[in-house]
Amino acid sequence: MPHSPWEEKRVKVGEAIIEILKREGVEMVIGYPVNHLLEHAAEADVRPIIVRQERTGIHMADAISRLSSGEKIGVFVMQLGPGTENSYGGIAQAYGESVPVLVMPGGYPRRLAHIEPNYNASISMRDVTKSAEPINVPADIPNILRRAFSRLRNGVKAPVLVEIPNDIWNEEVPGPLNYRPVVTTRSGPDPKAVVAAVDLLLEARKPVLYAGQGIHYAKAWPQLRALAERLAIPVCTSLEGKSAFPEDHPLALGAGGAAVPLAVRQFLDQSDVIFGIGCSFTETSFGVAMPRGKRVIHGTLAADHINKDIEAEVALVGDAALILEAMLAELERRGTSPRSWTYVADEIARVRAAWLKEWMPKLTSNEAPLSPYRVLWDLQKTVDVANTIITHDAGSPRDQLSPFWVSKEPLTYIGWGKTTQLGYGLGLAMGAKLAHPEKLCINVWGDAAIGFTGMDFETAVRERIPILSVLLNNFSMAMELPIMEAATKKYRATDISGNYAQFAAALGGYGERITRPEDIVPAIRRGIEQTQRGVPVLLEFITCKELAASRYHSFT
Repeated sequence: MPHSPWEEKRVKVGEAIIEILKREGVEMVIGYPVNHLLEHAAEADVRPIIVRQERTGIHMADAISRLSSGEKIGVFVMQLGPGTENSYGGIAQAYGESVPVLVMPGGYPRRLAHIEPNYNASISMRDVTKSAEPINVPADIPNILRRAFSRLRNGVKAPVLVEIPNDIWNEEVPGPLNYRPVVTTRSGPDPKAVVAAVDLLLEARKPVLYAGQGIHYAKAWPQLRALAERLAIPVCTSLEGKSAFPEDHPLALGAGGAAVPLAVRQFLDQSDVIFGIGCSFTETSFGVAMPRGKRVIHGTLAADHINKDIEAEVALVGDAALILEAMLAELERRGTSPRSWTYVADEIARVRAAWLKEWMPKLTSNEAPLSPYRVLWDLQKTVDVANTIITHDAGSPRDQLSPFWVSKEPLTYIGWGKTTQLGYGLGLAMGAKLAHPEKLCINVWGDAAIGFTGMDFETAVRERIPILSVLLNNFSMAMELPIMEAATKKYRATDISGNYAQFAAALGGYGERITRPEDIVPAIRRGIEQTQRGVPVLLEFITCKELAASRYHSFT
């Protein structure tokens, strides 16, 4: 049997790196030139995808990693110096949202790498990566990438950076190329902590499950549902965890960020025990405000998160699936009978009905300019939600979408918010479409967000990524109106403008501007038809300057 050429021949640095990426299951490399990995990828039949701006490319890689629960790692490459500098925000966003992305920037020649003012990514990006390491010796490439992928696939999720000095490309990597895909392992909780956690849950009169993104990475959706159903515990999620529990389930409270369904706020505040699983409990203005004075069980992969922001009575450190399986096994060992959901489910339904009644005038408004709530309500009623992946942008689109969108299947909603860079959603939707070409992939953004990353709509056209982009245009930075009254009145500082439907068409996509309520659903249907033909779509809805959001202060 003939040997693989990789067993004997000496190869250049770029060839070796791409071969290792292929062995790790990488199918595409996203980037912006000049980074020679893009050309080496094409030569090796790995698809290079070229973006218009580095941040959007990192966002695309971000979605690829998220929507495979970290099994497929998104890869982004860029040039040394300004390309690397311009990428910082995207890497910081992935770090804030705990996403494993492999970032491979070019670097200054090794003799200049530590001379100011040259930008050294391996040093300057350590605060927003799990590790940052340069390749200084070609023979070390297998070890360096083995370390990188081990960090990406194991433990707490975060970006990893490997910098490639610009003077190393023509050097050879000695054969044979000794590399096989890294092992992936999981850790489980302390058995004594499992017993204590089950004791506390069984004692509780009004427990609530709070599920985070760790459920998605662990693929612990069945275990979460099994525990909730067995003990009749209502479930809410963080924005990052949204879709981890079916929100049409009788025990679902919904997902929380800056805006929350009333049931999330009410059940958390009235609870006596909160079981956070797969979450960090990070205190943020864009997450669920946890009521104080509750007894807390904290299940997390990161020991550093225990008692970081919320005091835990019981701590379970490990993979979310293993934690939940251990608790279910403990309940089985004790012979604990399943509890009836009836009372809890009826109470959830009552609170939800009252909340929706409060918001229905906005959700079904016939006014023009359009209510953004009406646009998003009609969108949800028009698409096949179970076969749609949707994400929001920062600000109003997030607050208007997340409380009301009812996710039914895992990984069909990309939620985020710990850091809130405008324009994030476009790259996420494109990455989602690359990961799941069979699904309808939607980003919802506003006229402020498109100003940050809008030119990358052209990337969707050129790279044949047919997303549905829903733009809510109120010609204003509406959220800033209450805090910029003088600036607005005297200088119109919060006004912004543009005809974005024409912009989309000029870039080669399908653009349509909608101003009347009766045209919302037909426009959405036309947009979906265009995506099915392979055409990226931007639907521009002219909306009012809506400031109301489903926000409720904690009662405790």
